[in-house]
Amino acid sequence: MPIPVEFKHRLRIPLIASPMFIASGLALVIETCKAGIVGTFPALNQRSSEGFETWLIEIQTALADWEKQTGKKAAPFGVNLIVHKSNPRWQADLALCVKHKVPLIITSLGAVADLVNDVHSYGGLVFHDVVNARHAQKAAEAGVDGIIAVCNGAGGHAGSTNPFALVSEIRRFFDKTILLAGSLSHGRDIAAAQMMGADMAYMGTRFLATTEANIATDYQEMLINSSASDILYTPKISGVNANFIRQSIIEAGIDPSDLTPKAELDFGAELDIEDKPDASDKKAWRDIWSAGQGVGSIDEVLSAAKLVDKLTDEYRQAIEDHQKMYLTTFSKAAN
Repeated sequence: MPIPVEFKHRLRIPLIASPMFIASGLALVIETCKAGIVGTFPALNQRSSEGFETWLIEIQTALADWEKQTGKKAAPFGVNLIVHKSNPRWQADLALCVKHKVPLIITSLGAVADLVNDVHSYGGLVFHDVVNARHAQKAAEAGVDGIIAVCNGAGGHAGSTNPFALVSEIRRFFDKTILLAGSLSHGRDIAAAQMMGADMAYMGTRFLATTEANIATDYQEMLINSSASDILYTPKISGVNANFIRQSIIEAGIDPSDLTPKAELDFGAELDIEDKPDASDKKAWRDIWSAGQGVGSIDEVLSAAKLVDKLTDEYRQAIEDHQKMYLTTFSKAAN
């Protein structure tokens, strides 16, 4: 169960801060990488391929300057590409990733062997997110380096499968990196993910409550005041099953018990979130806020650096506590 060699000695803990629409911007990516975990963002967080390339250059420059100043190695960064017919940009954005040799590409809604080959041509890695074993099998056949098991309770576009079941099924046919996503908010959750067979953890919602996240203060306050019971899993807001905070749906003037189904998924329309004088519709992600079921463990907003410090301490303590428990409880019995 490997952590990629490209990540070794560059990570403090086996964690990726997942790419979140709108929320994951330059500041969050750069600061998470400095703090010692993989920072990522969706290419579509920039409204054009030209703007996307500007971000790639700025991230690489900022991390290179930081490494020179500190003598430390930053963690790698990654880009999420939505490989879907309604996203006309993904091929142009992929070409820019190849041009700038982005270390990690995270693909969604399509595992494409040619894309994997393009990224491998410069030594990059491809992880693919899935919500079931069937999609994981297709990703494995496409040659990806890692599979992200997006299980029940994850923020954003989530699955409904229990993590024990999904990780176990994927491990039966996939011997590369497996990542677990879904309700992870604490350092012990990262340790637990590894105990159940994953190699790394994939955490999004907890990083919404950071000072670098590109979201409104009201959104962060709602995160702090929410619990798992406040999360609604529905395909009727974005066109794909996703988790949203029930209160944000209500405050958008929509009845959560009477949602009109979306006809289809259209990333062109989905990502058209700019304010317009005549805009009356409330938009998913901008006005209707997503979060995972792990939101109940969020009680404060921290800087990304302090959050990674906290997660690192919790992760190490969880491993130490488990080892002590085993030694004191089971080793004597075995003897």
